[in-house]
Amino acid sequence: MEMKRWERSNRMCMMIMKKAIPEIFRGTISNKVKTAKEFMAEIEKVFVKSEKAEIGTLLTRLILMRYQGKGNIMEYIMKMSDLASKLKALKLDLSEDLLVHLVLISLPPHFS
Repeated sequence: MEMKRWERSNRMCMMIMKKAIPEIFRGTISNKVKTAKEFMAEIEKVFVKSEKAEIGTLLTRLILMRYQGKGNIMEYIMKMSDLASKLKALKLDLSEDLLVHLVLISLPPHFS
């Protein structure tokens, strides 16, 4: 009895999950998948987040940041520090000296 309930629940979950993802992605999931847990694992494999891409994006944002003269300078520096913290969490630790240098070169000349 319990097995029948589980099988029914699994079929319903699979049906709902398959309908919930866009059609263009349905072909990327193997038809051999029989359980909802396996289905979720397959989706995770297809859409795994690339740490290298994330590091590249954050580093680019940090390097290209420029203070526009609008808003609080402290908030601007905190945003840069936050990006550095996110990079550190991804195992790319920027030295404090480098962060200070990036902040200074991102400020307009009248801050020198």
